[in-house]
Amino acid sequence: MTTLPQAAPTRVDLAVLADLVTPWAIRVAATLRLADHIAAGRTRLPELARASDADADALRRLLRVLVGRGVFAEPEEDTYALTSAAELLKEDGPFGMRAWFDLDGMGGRMDQAFGGLLHTVRTGEPAYPLVHGRSLWQDTLEDPELARSYAELMATHTTWAAPEVVAAHPWPEHGHVVDVGGGSGSLLARVLTARPGLRGTLLDLPEAAEEARRALEAKGLGARASVHSGSFFDPLPAGADLYLLTWVLHDWNDDDALRILRRCAAAATPGGGGGEILIVENLVTGGRRADVAAAMDLRLLVLFGGRERTPRQLDDLITRAGLRVTGRHVTGTGIHLVTCAAGEQATDRQ
Repeated sequence: MTTLPQAAPTRVDLAVLADLVTPWAIRVAATLRLADHIAAGRTRLPELARASDADADALRRLLRVLVGRGVFAEPEEDTYALTSAAELLKEDGPFGMRAWFDLDGMGGRMDQAFGGLLHTVRTGEPAYPLVHGRSLWQDTLEDPELARSYAELMATHTTWAAPEVVAAHPWPEHGHVVDVGGGSGSLLARVLTARPGLRGTLLDLPEAAEEARRALEAKGLGARASVHSGSFFDPLPAGADLYLLTWVLHDWNDDDALRILRRCAAAATPGGGGGEILIVENLVTGGRRADVAAAMDLRLLVLFGGRERTPRQLDDLITRAGLRVTGRHVTGTGIHLVTCAAGEQATDRQ
């Protein structure tokens, strides 16, 4: 992929790009829930400091930065108001951004892993275990609060993207779909709602699976949706018509991603059967979202040792797993849906 030549950044431009004060100030504001406190009427500094359990002078200095950046407003001295940017930091703000910035939750914990970026670039290894003493997956297995926080973040992302994914694929009217690593079940719930004749099974680790069971039952889908507690590195429920991998492969290096695909291939084709696999990913291509994909690729490397793959890299994994591409679709926001089935020769179907 080539890039067009750009004007060299000025010293000021580079200083703005490299600034760490504003990003961390925003995260502290999100963690202290300043936007919610201000929205509730605690607009003056003393009461805002008490509500957020903060030192008043330090909070004033934090807000001085954020007012200067346009995140909050200060209509009169030591009295604060929300801007359109601050509205995004409310608990019920769009896209769930406050939780992603919360330093007490998994969103902030993931951000802190970037303190080990130099280690990652020097070694090719994820920085998260270096910074936190254990892998992200160990965190979610050993700390229920971090597991809950991570599951909620993933559910927020999936809920936002699910309508587009559901609309983009010709889901079968009947049969059985297995959502591999399905997390909260929000995508499976939308698929089953859109196809009343379809049955579903969600597979995930025990705690996530139990949460998904409750969520699916609460949506009235208990009769058509089962939950399988387990790992996608182990044999999967066999014989389904469709195996769904939604933003799963990018969390893993090539060897592990290949293991997951081979498990899906084995389950989809027991005795040479004809199940299909649907992979949903944000692939690295040129165009308007190239910078977003590049940033996410680096984030995945720092957190898990994963990667955002190019279409060619994903196709290579699919072929090595004994599968062939049978269809491709890219949604309006750049989500890639790639279907594949047993075989060796790759084909395209738009």
